Amino acid sequence: MLSVFVRLILVLSLATLFSCTPADPIQKFSGPAQGSTYNVSFWSEQPVDAAALKKQVETELERIDLVMSNYRPDSVIEKFNQQQGTEPVEVGTELVQLIEQARFVSSQSLGCYDLTVKPLFELWGFKADKFNQPSEAQLQQTLALVGMAKIQQPSPSMLAKQIPQLRVDVSSIAQGWTVAQLAHILEQAGIDNYLVEVGGELQVKGKKPQQQAWKVAIEKPLPGEQTLQKIITVQQPEPLAVMTSGTYRHYFDADGKRYSHVLDARIGAPVKHNTVSTTVLIENPTLGDAWSTAFLCMGSSDGKAVADRLGIKVLFIDQIGDELVEISSEALKHTKTVTLQ
Repeated sequence: MLSVFVRLILVLSLATLFSCTPADPIQKFSGPAQGSTYNVSFWSEQPVDAAALKKQVETELERIDLVMSNYRPDSVIEKFNQQQGTEPVEVGTELVQLIEQARFVSSQSLGCYDLTVKPLFELWGFKADKFNQPSEAQLQQTLALVGMAKIQQPSPSMLAKQIPQLRVDVSSIAQGWTVAQLAHILEQAGIDNYLVEVGGELQVKGKKPQQQAWKVAIEKPLPGEQTLQKIITVQQPEPLAVMTSGTYRHYFDADGKRYSHVLDARIGAPVKHNTVSTTVLIENPTLGDAWSTAFLCMGSSDGKAVADRLGIKVLFIDQIGDELVEISSEALKHTKTVTLQ
């Protein structure tokens, strides 16, 4: 599911985490990544070469880009999309694993979430940024090109298309995978206290200095605003990913109606529910990235039922008129390791 990721405002910048003092032991570096930016903050009681660590991180970002970017024609995923046949293609184990995780989320969302919706995204005019109301015939013709079942996995490192026109867009899950890979680099370097963020998707582990908790802020899901909605305080030493998606950055207003860029793959049309933002708190950042889009696709009513069945911590924000209404999954309500303020 193609989605515009909500930019989480790190409390680092809102409070004291990025307010450096001479005694501040937190080290940090950042740069461009995946059409957005990345930020790494960490501290360690053992000496760490931050410059070497940054080089390792950026080398990994480039490697991932060459595999998973849907915005460069020489990437592995785009070369697969360009293949106009149904024979198996060698893509590597990472992409196959990524699609397997997306397939699980797709099945649990009853097909609402789907990596093959790009033709629908283009049909409705979101790629060209010009609204198009498709006819029923156009919609059905395009829906025939969509479906996770049309992606086949003949081996642990190969993919195949059921139809030659199939295209796979991993934008809604690749940033979560990237966060996990960068976090792994830090942990391999012996760093147990960190915050890694890519394009607003992030993972934290451990504590800030003096046993302070990591804090993350979610912005208010309203067009044209970048104000605080909620502060999440992470009170567990184990890694926790915080993934947010929203509808309010990319949409069309036409004929008195608002058309979200979030498309329900089952019907081929923009979602019509009131949910404008979802935040998932989960151990696996790759799944968290996919789930944040899937829950946004399903909306708070259907999504909460799925989250409660699977025990996933999710915060839904619905917009009812001018009011923003927060709905928490049961797992989030009863968690003792995360607080929301």
